[in-house]
Amino acid sequence: MTLRLDRERLVATMEEQATYGATEDGGLHRLALTEADREIRDWFVEQLRNADLDVRIDEFGNTFGRREGTDPDAAPVLVGSHLDSQPNGGIYDGALGVVAALEFVRSLDDEGIETTRPVEVVNWTNEEGSRFQPAMQGSGVWAGAHDIEAERAKTDDDGVSLGDALDDIGYRGDVPAEPATEYEAYLELHVEQGPRLVEADADVGVVTGIVGFTWGAVTFHGEADHSGPTPMHHRSDALVAAADLITSVRRIPGTLGERTVGTVGYVDASPNSINIIPEEVTVTWGFRDPDDAVVEQAYRRVLAEAEDAADREGVEYETEERMRAPAISFPDRTVDAVRRAADARGCRGRELVSGAGHDATHLASVCDTGMVFAVSEGGKSHSPEEFTSWDDCYEAASVLANAALELATDPAE
Repeated sequence: MTLRLDRERLVATMEEQATYGATEDGGLHRLALTEADREIRDWFVEQLRNADLDVRIDEFGNTFGRREGTDPDAAPVLVGSHLDSQPNGGIYDGALGVVAALEFVRSLDDEGIETTRPVEVVNWTNEEGSRFQPAMQGSGVWAGAHDIEAERAKTDDDGVSLGDALDDIGYRGDVPAEPATEYEAYLELHVEQGPRLVEADADVGVVTGIVGFTWGAVTFHGEADHSGPTPMHHRSDALVAAADLITSVRRIPGTLGERTVGTVGYVDASPNSINIIPEEVTVTWGFRDPDDAVVEQAYRRVLAEAEDAADREGVEYETEERMRAPAISFPDRTVDAVRRAADARGCRGRELVSGAGHDATHLASVCDTGMVFAVSEGGKSHSPEEFTSWDDCYEAASVLANAALELATDPAE
C-alpha cells in the first residue's frame, strides 16, 4: 500500500504557515512564545481540528492531534516537528516537518485508510532555543530530560520567564507534559541544513542518528577603564580574553576529528562603548561530533583554553555548560522503514548522521525514532536564504508519510 500526498495542498500549506512571522526578505522571525508563535499555534490547532483530530495541549505548550486507529489501545505513532524559528531564519526549518505530518493524516482521510495504530501529529515548544535555552526544550520536558518547573523559570534577555510567556500567549495546557501512553515510534522530517545531500546528488536523506553536542558559555571579568590614558600594561581587558577563546573554539575541531565542529555564536560585551575598556564579556561555545568521547574532549579543551586566556590577560572568569546531548543512533526498524519508503518512490536516498540537534534527540529515549531529511540547496539554514524546492519538499514528505504508514499499520502487539 502506497500513500500519495496532495502536492498542491502541501505547497499551499507551507506558503500559508510562512505568512506568520514573515520578514521582508522572505524569511521567518517566529521566536518561541511570542505573538507570532501564538498566531501560528492558533493556525496549527485550526488545521488539526479541520482534519477531525482530537486536540490536546500539555502544560508546557506541546500540542498534539490524534487520529484513532482500528485498535485504540495500540501504541500510537507520533509524527511532527516544531513551528518556532530562529531570529530572521528560514521558512522550512521545523515547519516542513509539521506540515508534512498534517499532510500525512489528511492523505489518510483522502484515501480512506484506517491504520491499526493511532497516529498523532505534534508541534513541540521551543525547539530552537533562541529566546529561551536550552534548545529542544518542549520535547526534553515531555521525555523527562528536563524538570518542568526549572524550565518554566528560565528567562529571556528581557527577564521574562518562560512560564509567564506561555501564559501570556494562552498555551499552558492542562494535560501533563509527559507521555500519556507508550509510543510505538516517532518520525520527524526536517531539512538537512547542510550540503551533503546536494553534494551526493541525493533526493532524500535516510537519517541514521544525531551527533552529540555541548553548549555553554564563558564570562570574563576584567576592569573598565578609559581607553585613552590607561597604558596597555595596566589593562585587564575582558574582550581580549574572549577574543583569544573565540579563535581557540575555531581551531579545536581541526585537532579532534573530521566531523567535529565548533562555534561561538553569541558575544555580549559590557559596557560596549568605543571609549571604555571592556569590563565583562560573555561568549558561548558549541561543539558537535557523532562520537561522545570527542565531544567530551572538546569540552575539556574549551575549559582549558578559557583558563589560559584569562591568565594571559589577568582577568577572572567563570564557565557554564548549558546543555549536553549524547549522540543518538536510530534503530534499524525505523531507518529501514524510511529506506523502504524512499526505495518505493524511486528516490536516491543517502544515509547520513544529522549534524544538528532535533526533537528526535529526546524522543529516542521514549520510543523507536527515525528521521527523514529534505535537500537543503546550498546547505543554507537559519537564515532567509534557506531553500528547499517544492519538489524536494514533496519527495521527503512522501517518504515520511509512507514510512509512518508502515509503522502505523504493523499489527499491534
